[in-house]
Amino acid sequence: MRRKEHRRENADAFTDLLFNVLIGFVFMFAVALIYMNPIAKTGIIETKAEYLITVTWPEGNASDVDTWVRDPAGNLVWYAAKDAGLMHLDRDDTGTTRDVITVNGVTVENPLNQEIVSIRGIVPGEFIVNVHIYAYDPGDLVSLDGAPPAIPIKVKVERINPTVRVVFFDTIWLNRQGAEKTAVRFTIAPDGAVVDVNNLPRRLHGNS
Repeated sequence: MRRKEHRRENADAFTDLLFNVLIGFVFMFAVALIYMNPIAKTGIIETKAEYLITVTWPEGNASDVDTWVRDPAGNLVWYAAKDAGLMHLDRDDTGTTRDVITVNGVTVENPLNQEIVSIRGIVPGEFIVNVHIYAYDPGDLVSLDGAPPAIPIKVKVERINPTVRVVFFDTIWLNRQGAEKTAVRFTIAPDGAVVDVNNLPRRLHGNS
């Protein structure tokens, strides 16, 4: 009787050992899966830019507004040169021209008119930001003084790191094709700070 009980105890101990080993393998497999497929952190968007220049005009407006940016070295970013120095034009928005796409017979429309220029490093010196009306279409905009309706163009400059901070925001009004205006000139100091913000006019269109 004692021999049977001893065998049963040995069998139970062996079963417990196998069970514990199995649990260990399952745990290690689960940890490995987590490391191979990390949990997504929703709401977090990493950007490599140090500064963002955002230009927007009314949604659905067919006007083609172009953004021109000149860096301290004389490099120029515009629709025909989307990369220059450490600057990049993320998208050349042409109004409503490219805002409609058909997928599987379904038409999808994006009314947002926006261009973004990213500056991907701290480059000491002056940057110049101009807006230019490549194609003018007032659409449903109205004017109270009889002149052609002006398109409100919002220009924003943000420093991204270490935290997002708006260093400039203003609305520029242009009401004819070919019109160009300096929205802002700003200087980046060696420590990354933005100083000497002004809007002294400087033509960039046609200097490419």
